[in-house]
Amino acid sequence: MVDNLTPEQRSFTMSRIRSRDTKPELAIRRLMHARGLRFRTHKNGLLGRPDLVFARAKVVVFVDGDFWHGWRFPCWEHKLGPYWKKKIEGNRRRDQRTFRRLRAAGWFVIRIWEHDVERDAAFCGDRIEEVLKKRLDGRLNRQR
Repeated sequence: MVDNLTPEQRSFTMSRIRSRDTKPELAIRRLMHARGLRFRTHKNGLLGRPDLVFARAKVVVFVDGDFWHGWRFPCWEHKLGPYWKKKIEGNRRRDQRTFRRLRAAGWFVIRIWEHDVERDAAFCGDRIEEVLKKRLDGRLNRQR
């Protein structure tokens, strides 16, 4: 598929796309904060710069955009031009590498898709909170 925009128009459009503080990410952050959970955002030095970092529990949360991170990519990759196909495949490989490395370092990785937040943000929040409770309870039990 050929791009129907000029390079200048495409550049302008792409410059407006945010990599952080997206609507789904902000929704999850507000929800976690309202539940009394505190976290860091986009922590430098941590692989992949997760959207939310719960350091004490060693839990990181990534809120992934459906397009950029290729949700159900095999179903629609044929519609993309070579540039975009390569770009999203690269994003998916990087996500997998980041996941493996964080897990190897002892972090619990939660990936939440944009469409899941839009459908039911509270459910996504429940999922994060449940993991945090299990991780913190496990640590507290080991210390006793």
